[in-house]
Amino acid sequence: MSDATLKATAAASGASATERFLTDKTVQTEAGTDAARVNTLVTEVITAVHDVIRRHQVTYDEYNALKSWLIGVGQDGEWPLFLDVWVEHVVEEVAATGRGGSKGTIEGPYYVPGAPALPATSTLPMRENEAGTQLLFQGQVTGVSGEPLGGALLEMWQADDDGLYAQFAPGIPEWNLRGSVVADADGRFAVTTVQPAPYQIPTDGSCGRLIAAAGWHAWRPAHLHLKVYAPGHEPLTTQLYFKGGDHIQDDVASAVKPELVLDPRPAPGGGNEVVYDFVLDPAS
Repeated sequence: MSDATLKATAAASGASATERFLTDKTVQTEAGTDAARVNTLVTEVITAVHDVIRRHQVTYDEYNALKSWLIGVGQDGEWPLFLDVWVEHVVEEVAATGRGGSKGTIEGPYYVPGAPALPATSTLPMRENEAGTQLLFQGQVTGVSGEPLGGALLEMWQADDDGLYAQFAPGIPEWNLRGSVVADADGRFAVTTVQPAPYQIPTDGSCGRLIAAAGWHAWRPAHLHLKVYAPGHEPLTTQLYFKGGDHIQDDVASAVKPELVLDPRPAPGGGNEVVYDFVLDPAS
C-alpha cells in the first residue's frame, strides 16, 4: 500500500461523507414529518435511553464520557459512518418488508452519484495495472414475473485492492472503480472489474474509539455496491459479497445476507467470473 493511501483518515473520509450527504439528501432530510410522528419516535428513543441508564446504573463519569464521545462524532464528521454502520441495516430491513424481488442491504457512506455512463458490456474505470484479481460480473435485470428490463441502470462502486474508495482517499482517480452501466435490450450486462478487498472502517476517529472501548473489530467483508433502477419498478440498493471471504459471518455493519453472497469461479481468460441476476419489484 502506498504512503498516499495510508492517509485515508477518519477525519477526511468523515468530512467527505458528511458533505455529500448534506448535498445529496437535502430534499429527503427537509421533507415534512408530522408532529405526532416526531413526538412518538423521539419520545420512544429518549425513553429507551432512560431505561438503559436506570437498568445499568450509569454513573456521571460514564455519562460524561458518552457526552464527550457524541461531541467527538460530530467534530470528526462521522455521523454518516456511525449511522450507516450500526443503524442503517435495521432501517433497510423495515423498508424492504413485503418486497418479493432481490434482496437489498445498506447503501453505506461511500456512494457518489454521477458516475460515468457505461454500455452493457464494459470495464469499470480503473488505473493502469489496477491491483487485484480480475472479475467478470454478469447477469440480467428482470421484473418479478421474469420479464427482461431492457435499459435498466446499474450504478456500481467498490473499494480497491487496498480497501479504499475513490473520492474518499487521496491519490485515487475521481471515478476509479465507479460506473453507471446501462443494460442491453434484454436487461443483460457484463462488467469487468477487480475483486475488492475487505477493509476496516476508519478507526482513528470517534467510531474507532467506540470500537476499541467495546472490544469490537472494525472489519467489513469484501463487497460490490450496486443501485439498480428500471422505469416502473422500485429501485434496489444492495451489496454483493464473496463466498469464503473474511468477515462474512461477523461484518461490523451487519449487512450480509445469504442471498447476497457470490461464488466466483475461474474465468476462461483468467481471473474470476460470476453471474448474478437482479429481480426488481413493481413500483408501489
